[in-house]
Amino acid sequence: MISSELPSTLQRHQYAAFEAGPRLLVLGAVHGNETCGTRAIERLQQELDSGALRLKRGLLTLVPVTNPLAYRKGQRQGERNLNRNMRVNPAPRNFEDHIANVLCPWIAEHEVLLDLHSFHTGGLPFAMLGPEDNSGDIEPFAQAQAEQRMAAHLGTRRIVEGWMPAYARGVERRRKEGKVSAPDLLDRNYGVGTTEFARTQGVYGITLECGQHEDPQAPEVAYKAILQTLALLDMVDAPLEPPEEDIEIIRLVDVIDMEHAADRFTREWASFDRVTKGDVIGHRHGGAAVTAPDDGYIVFPNPKALAGNEWFYFGVRSERRL
Repeated sequence: MISSELPSTLQRHQYAAFEAGPRLLVLGAVHGNETCGTRAIERLQQELDSGALRLKRGLLTLVPVTNPLAYRKGQRQGERNLNRNMRVNPAPRNFEDHIANVLCPWIAEHEVLLDLHSFHTGGLPFAMLGPEDNSGDIEPFAQAQAEQRMAAHLGTRRIVEGWMPAYARGVERRRKEGKVSAPDLLDRNYGVGTTEFARTQGVYGITLECGQHEDPQAPEVAYKAILQTLALLDMVDAPLEPPEEDIEIIRLVDVIDMEHAADRFTREWASFDRVTKGDVIGHRHGGAAVTAPDDGYIVFPNPKALAGNEWFYFGVRSERRL
C-alpha cells in the first residue's frame, strides 16, 4: 500500500512521429532537488506543443519529474535514493520502490536514455559513461560505440567512466571491514541506477550532470543536451554540433565511505579537484588522516554523507578514447 498523502502516479509525456525511428526516454528530477532537467524538459515540451520544434521520426518520452515526492520536498530523495537499487520490486517497501516498478518497464520500452542531473558542489558539467563492450559479471555491455558517440555530442568537456567497478570495490571493502550492516550497503547491485538498469535491458544511455544545483546555466546545459541527442538520432531537424575539443575522460577507481558523522574534509572539495599521492583529503573522527592513494581527482565529494555511505570517489585519467 502507498499512503494517500504521497503521490500515487508518475507522469510521462509522449510524442510519436508517424515515421518510425529511435525510441528516446528523457528523465528529469530523479533526485528532487535537481531541477535543471525538469526546466529543460518543460521548455522542450512548449516548443513541441507550439510547433516551434517538430519531431520528424521516432518516439520521444519525457518525464519532467521522475521522483514527485522528492520534488515536492525539494530534497534529493523521498524515502530512499531512487537512483540506487533500480529494479522491479515485487514487494515494494517504500515510495521509490513504487516509482521503480513503473519506471523500469518504461526504460525497457526504449532504445536510448538521457538522465539529467545536477550536483551540490561547484564544478563544470560532465557525462557519466558506461563500460566498454564486455561480457564480465559486473556490467556486461555491447553498445559502447553508440553510447560513446552520444556522450561526445552532449556538449561537455569531461566524461567519467568506471562507476560500477568502483562501487563494487567499495562494497567488497565494506564486507571485509564489517563496519556497516545495512543489507543495501553490502549489495553491489545497490549501485544500479537508471542507466545501469537500462544497459541490462539492451538500452544505452548517459547520465548528464549539468552543473551545480543552483547554477542558472544548468537548465540550458540540459536543454542543449536533449536537443543534441535528438539531432544525433535524426529525430528533429537541428544542427548536430561537433564534440568539444580535448575531452577529458576520468576513470573512477575507488570509493571512500564516511565512517562517522564527525569525519571531516580538510577543505571544501569540488568534483575533479586534483590531488597528489599522499595529499590529506580529510580526517576521521578519531583524527586519522585520509590521504590520496595516487595522483588523481576527487570526485563526488559529499560532506553531508551519512555514515556508511559514499564520502567521495577517487578517479584517475583514463586511457579510453571516444
